[in-house]
Amino acid sequence: MLDCRDEVLFYTKQLVQIESIVNTLGEKEIAHVLYSMISSFPYYKQNPLHLIKSPTIDDKLDRYNVLAFVKGTKKSTSRDTVILIGHIDTVGIDDFTQLSDLACNPDELLLALKSEALPDAVRAHADSGEWMFGRGTLDMKSGVASNLFLLRYYSDHPEELEGNLVFLAECDKEDSSNGILSALKDLKLWREQHGFDYIAAINSDFAAPRHEGDENRYIYKGTVGKLLPSFFITGAETHVGSCFEGFDPNLVAAELTRQIDYNPDLCNEALGEVTLPPVSLKQTDMKPLYTVQTALAAYVYYNFFIHSWTPSDVLEKLRGQAELAFQNAINLYTDRYRRFCILSGEAARNIPWQSRVMTFAEMERVLLAANGDEYKDSIESFKEQLLHDESLDVRMFCAKVVEEAWKWMPDKSPAIILFYSSLYSPRVEIEGKNAKEKKLISALDQAVADIQPSYSKPIKVRDFFPYISDMSFIAISDDEESLEAAAKNNPAWGSKLFVDYQDKRDLNVPVVNIGPYGLDAHKRYERMEMRYSLEMVPNLANLVLKYVLEKQG
Repeated sequence: MLDCRDEVLFYTKQLVQIESIVNTLGEKEIAHVLYSMISSFPYYKQNPLHLIKSPTIDDKLDRYNVLAFVKGTKKSTSRDTVILIGHIDTVGIDDFTQLSDLACNPDELLLALKSEALPDAVRAHADSGEWMFGRGTLDMKSGVASNLFLLRYYSDHPEELEGNLVFLAECDKEDSSNGILSALKDLKLWREQHGFDYIAAINSDFAAPRHEGDENRYIYKGTVGKLLPSFFITGAETHVGSCFEGFDPNLVAAELTRQIDYNPDLCNEALGEVTLPPVSLKQTDMKPLYTVQTALAAYVYYNFFIHSWTPSDVLEKLRGQAELAFQNAINLYTDRYRRFCILSGEAARNIPWQSRVMTFAEMERVLLAANGDEYKDSIESFKEQLLHDESLDVRMFCAKVVEEAWKWMPDKSPAIILFYSSLYSPRVEIEGKNAKEKKLISALDQAVADIQPSYSKPIKVRDFFPYISDMSFIAISDDEESLEAAAKNNPAWGSKLFVDYQDKRDLNVPVVNIGPYGLDAHKRYERMEMRYSLEMVPNLANLVLKYVLEKQG
């Protein structure tokens, strides 16, 4: 085993101490620091063109990825190349409250935490001397530090490397994945310039217990996919003094959330593993100010994980859920209206509304058929103007586009419009479909078997990384039709949002995740177990790297 603990610990602290919160100047700073660190390695003094600091594409922020490579000399003719991946941004630090100033200083933070009343498990870890606390320690600067160690090691010992090693540290994973999407261009360029054949990738995002009492340290083949299905709900507005003359879209939104939130029927099982169910991330109406008129429209969206379903599959499943929710809302409205009529002595009228659900693509077809180029030109002009409103994130941008499109609908009776309002992070399944996948799986199994005797806790391999990761943009499991469904049903596609999935398809490298172990990522007590993270992780990644390269050709 490589003696790596002290060096990985040093790199981890160096990186954690830079407050690189996503969408801040800290992302720029950490890229500069990382670039300077690698520049100081003897190999890069001799080979400066093997290291770049690459600006992200179409980015309003001044952000960079850092990429470096080592050409191995053990078999100098080998084109086989392994990519080590890690993101250098973090989420914010507001959850540290009065300790925010120490969130990125692990040593001082630990001392401060020890003086607080801590949960028992946190207290035990704080007192053990084997856990590092702080923002980014787990997610995922210790993983980047592991990759940095391997880059430094092989830059000092290229004669031990049979093939080539590429190091990639990217920004903006925690928001829009612009870092990894930009890096695909650089990886493709290097493939052409240097003749690299990318045979495998190792991501170094964190692993955590799957349930209380879970002692396993997990390694993952492939990753979960993530969608953001969204619903624009129109009602029939009325004065609150005549509430039963209208239909409140917030009632439908409430029924929709009741139907979808935590629903096990919407868990996706594949390869014996099950996704978490969807959960609401936003629920609001579209009224900008207080009035005594009921809302014209409501807007809700949900996190949705997938293992094997496609964006088309999810739309059809959620269409069914939306139809149920709409009908439930009508039934509830009808029952309460009739009860009110009995109480008040008023004569009941017939309820005119019916369940009505369509996708954004279906609505667009109706609008184009009814209005032709007039609608098309108008909505494109509206999107162009909307791009100037920097207060809108892509999700609210989509809602505004659907709201504007709705004005053109010939039939404005209450409806639900179903669409996607964010980036699709595609699922990745690594099953051994081809020679590269088989080699990677074999190398991973052998590496775990070699390392396990040196570590007391079980190291287990699973099929799907359960969180959003940059693995989604390295390999591809979706076909063209699936990706097209995600694009056509996203109102921001081609204006505020665009992903060149062809870059991903061109690269398509089988990927596994070997990362640090810890708890409470994105929380105040974020912490990383040092023995596994600083010793086992670099050695596991190193063995996978060696076995994959040595077993080729």
